[in-house]
Amino acid sequence: MINLENKRIVVTFLMHLGDLILITPFLQVLRNNAPGSHITLIVDKKLEDVVRYNPNVDSIVTVDKKGADDSPGSLWHIGRRLHQNHPDLLINLHPNERTSFLATVIQADQFVGMSHFLARPFMDIYTRLDRKTRHAADMYINVLEQLGVTDTHNAGLQIFTCLQWQETARDFYQAAGLQPQQKLIGFNIGSAVPQKRWPASRFAAVADHFSNLGYGTAFYGGTMDQDMVDEAVSYMNTKPIIATGQFSIGELAAAIQRCSVFITNDSGPMHVAVSQKVPVVALYGPSNPKFYGPYSDKAIVLESMKEYEVGKSMKQIIREGHYEGVSVISTDQVIHAVTHLLQSQ
Repeated sequence: MINLENKRIVVTFLMHLGDLILITPFLQVLRNNAPGSHITLIVDKKLEDVVRYNPNVDSIVTVDKKGADDSPGSLWHIGRRLHQNHPDLLINLHPNERTSFLATVIQADQFVGMSHFLARPFMDIYTRLDRKTRHAADMYINVLEQLGVTDTHNAGLQIFTCLQWQETARDFYQAAGLQPQQKLIGFNIGSAVPQKRWPASRFAAVADHFSNLGYGTAFYGGTMDQDMVDEAVSYMNTKPIIATGQFSIGELAAAIQRCSVFITNDSGPMHVAVSQKVPVVALYGPSNPKFYGPYSDKAIVLESMKEYEVGKSMKQIIREGHYEGVSVISTDQVIHAVTHLLQSQ
């Protein structure tokens, strides 16, 4: 077993929103098994809110990977600055080229985890990511298991919010006319992958259904989702709250706390909702929820596909075209799932 106690530990992870939220159980397990250690986490600058107040991280280093730091030279300077702190252990959690290069430049006393094949000669222990049998959150925890950790208990996905974010969300809802005791149904209709998007007209029908029953309805997502939200709203007979593009990631987490149920495509905001312990109805296809579904027991997953080819990437499945689209999920199925979650509260 690798010794994690009283170490200067650096964790490198420069992936996307959902992926970063999915490593928060890993951070809990690492903290529990590394008493006396100082843990530094390297993340994409635009996602810092996800871990800004995480008690399992002592310091955060941000990389503006699509901006000022989008060059090998900039990554080299960041890595050499971190090298001056004399890290004892570096854990790299993804094999992409950017993080692998940065991890190599840092030159910790021990370099473990994943890496691009070009960086593997510089590693002390190489651990594989189990993409075939484990949920992604457990896949990252398994990196620690491969290093000898046996105590893997954790509280699931976590984004810790602050009073300022909570007040921003409260003021927004108040201005939007949401009543203090009114239950709120949240909708996230966007996804970076078009094939994972349930039709906007069906989101509209579900929102109208619950609005007519007296629930508040709100659409979330980033500015890139605005056109999709506008389309959905154009089909509606009732008036929803439009929170699309209104919040930072931290404010979004605080805002989603207010929801009684969150209806969502497979996307980063789904994991945000799970991190806030909000029940979710998640719509899946062609991605496999076994690996990237809600990491929660307060979730109903509706799937378009009956079988998945394990080992094939989603991009490959989409390219081959032999899959049932998410649009086969009916409006009635979603309404029934939401109703069940509401009645369980």
